[in-house]
Amino acid sequence: MRAFILLACLGCVCLLFGQSVHEAAPAPKFTQLSPEESQRLDKQRAVVAAAAKQRYGTATLTRTKTDLPVLQRLIDDKVFKKSRTYELQSLGVAFGDVLASELSLRWVMITDEYGTDPTLRFKNTSININALTMISKRVERDEPVDVFWLLDKNREALAEARKRFN
Repeated sequence: MRAFILLACLGCVCLLFGQSVHEAAPAPKFTQLSPEESQRLDKQRAVVAAAAKQRYGTATLTRTKTDLPVLQRLIDDKVFKKSRTYELQSLGVAFGDVLASELSLRWVMITDEYGTDPTLRFKNTSININALTMISKRVERDEPVDVFWLLDKNREALAEARKRFN
C-alpha cells in the first residue's frame, strides 16, 4: 500500500510540473515575397483566370470586389473539386487579392509553427489573414462558401483588431 501511495504522489508531482512547463509558440516572422513567391501567386491567379475565361468568358480578374461574383460562381459550380487543393488554394489567392484591395492588406510570407506560406498582413502588425486556405478548407469539409460573407466577416474582424491596436 505504501508503494502505491508513493507512486501516486510521484505521479501527481510529475503531472503538476509537466503541465506547468509550456512552450509558447514563437512569434510569426514576416518577410516580403521573393520574386519566386510572387510568380507562384501569379501562376495561381492564372489558374483561376483561365477557368473563369473558359467557363464564363470572363476577360480578366481585376483583383477587386468586382471579381466576387465570378469567384462565387466558380465555387458554386464546383469547377474545382474538393480533391484539387492547388486549384482551390488558387481561388484563395484570387479572393485574397480582393481582400487586399478592400482591406488595405498586402501579400507577404509568414513563417510560424505551421510552416512558411503566403498570407495577407495588415500594416506592420501581427494581424494576418490566411486567404490561401480560406476557401479550400471549407470546400474540403463540404461547408458552404459565400465569398461576400467572408469579405464582410474579415472586414469586421479587421475593424475589431484595429480597435485593439489603437
